[in-house]
This record gives sequence, structure tokens and C-alpha cells, in this order.
Amino acid sequence: MKRVAFLLLDGFALMSTASALEPLRAANLFSPTLRYDITLLSDTGRRATSSVGGVFETRPYRDAVPLYDLLFVVAGGDPARIHDPTLFAWLRQADRNGVALGGISGGAVVLAKAGLLENRRFTVHWHHYEDFDRLPGEWLLERRLFVIDRDRYTCAGGAAPLDMMHAIIARDHGTRFAQRISDWFIQTEVRGADAPQRRATARTYGAVPPPVEAALDLMESHVADPLSQDQIAALSGLSIRQLQRQFRAATGRSVMQEYRRIRLETGRELVTETRLPLTEIAHMTGFSSQAHFSDAFSALFGTPPSALRKRQGPD
Repeated sequence: MKRVAFLLLDGFALMSTASALEPLRAANLFSPTLRYDITLLSDTGRRATSSVGGVFETRPYRDAVPLYDLLFVVAGGDPARIHDPTLFAWLRQADRNGVALGGISGGAVVLAKAGLLENRRFTVHWHHYEDFDRLPGEWLLERRLFVIDRDRYTCAGGAAPLDMMHAIIARDHGTRFAQRISDWFIQTEVRGADAPQRRATARTYGAVPPPVEAALDLMESHVADPLSQDQIAALSGLSIRQLQRQFRAATGRSVMQEYRRIRLETGRELVTETRLPLTEIAHMTGFSSQAHFSDAFSALFGTPPSALRKRQGPD
């Protein structure tokens, strides 16, 4: 069982919150045991009020010791105006306790102001993009539906939490179980992490069998914390041999060859578009060391990342 908390900041969007909560509720409903223990917190007391007046019974976050497996900050309105040292300190304590942190809708703005998004890829609702232009620092903001970077889980709000929760539940309990939940909510098309900025899987690879598509979605959402081949096969609902056979027929490459290519493509974007140290980029793309990353990068792209960065020249 995983302990998941939602910190609802006043003015949060009801749709974003429901899109995040309902898949976890359904996961518990469809399971013989409790899969997710959910706690609702607020900064205002025993009740949190959404932007349309919907009310949730909550616990004050100040009374809660931040010892969850995953904690989401859900924020709407104008989160850039939030400056609460007590709240920021509590979130930093959660981070020190090993809690994975997430931001829904404008939640990433709050995490950033607390100093908890440095050297992390993340996303936020498009309405809040300009907030990061005004915040001091260098931000790895990606205009995507959701981003999972190691212990940070961020999404754009609206219906996007449905897709992020699908990725989380698929990782925890397999794609067949996650698909059952998506079907329950008439979510006939689960969008990948890069939607709508990236091309759909069908346009990138052509028509692929569902287990291959599931494996590709798992790879896209687990760049910084790579899954093993055994995990990908099990979560996709096939044996390793079956998945390898279908994968080669669909893509012309093995499962792990394609997984490494996806991770290195992300690395190339970070090399050319940021000034992050190569050691940090190696960790963000799931490599154990800069040397390992550089060797794999050179093998795929024909040049080491250090040489590619030099060719980009100064900003």
C-alpha cells in the first residue's frame, strides 16, 4: 500500500483534483486490498474550497507529519503570489524525509518557490508558464502533459492527472490493471507524457500491438529511473520473449535498445538546451555516471556530449 497525500491550496481546481483522486479510488475499488491510502490536507483548516465552491474535508497540513510516499500540491488561481515560509519549510521537510513530491496545475510553481524543482524536469499548466519567466533561477520547464523525473511528478491540471495517474498505476500494478481503470472512466485514449507536443505513438512507430505501445509509454514516463526489461515485460502483460518478438517486429530494435535511445534523445535535448553539468544530465536520464552516459551518447550520435555542447557555443 502507498500513502498518497494531496495538499489542496485554496482556489484549487475541482476538475484537476477529481482527475487525480478518482483513479486512485478506482484502484482501491478494483482490488481485494487497499492499494492507495489517501490523505487530503489544506492550508486553511478542516475544509478546503475549490474555485467553484466545492468543499473537501481536510486535515491542516501543519498538524500532519510529512511521511507519505507521494505528496501532491494542487494549486490554481495565482500560486506565484504564495509566499508562506511555514508551508515551504514543511514541503522541504517532506523532501528530506524521502517523500516524492508532485505538482498539479499550478502546484509546480509552489514547489519551485520552495526550492524543490532545481535540476528537475517538470511541467505546469500553460497559464503559469510566464510565472517561471519571472521566478529567479534556471528552470527545466517542459511544455508537456505530465513529467515524471525521479521523485518529482508534475502535470498540467485539467484532465491531465488522469493520464499521469494511469502511468503511475501502470508502473505500480501493470498496464492491464491501469487500463481497466481507464475504461471505467471512459478514457478511451490514454495520452502519453509528451502529449500534445510529441507525435502520437502510432505516427512515430506506425500501428503497433497494444503491449508494445504500453512498453513505449512506460519508457517515456521513466527516463530518469529506468525500468528493467523484466519490469517492462511484466507491466506490459507479456513474457520477455513475447515482448521482444513483438517489439522487434514493430520497431526493428530490441526493447532495451529503444529504451536507451529514448533516454539519450532526452539527454541530447538537455545538452543542447540547458547549461546543466553533464554529470547531472547523466543522472536525469538514468545513467550511473557521466562516463557511462558519454559512451552511450557517442555510440548513438557519433559525437560525445561535451563536443556537441561546445559546438552550440555560448548563449
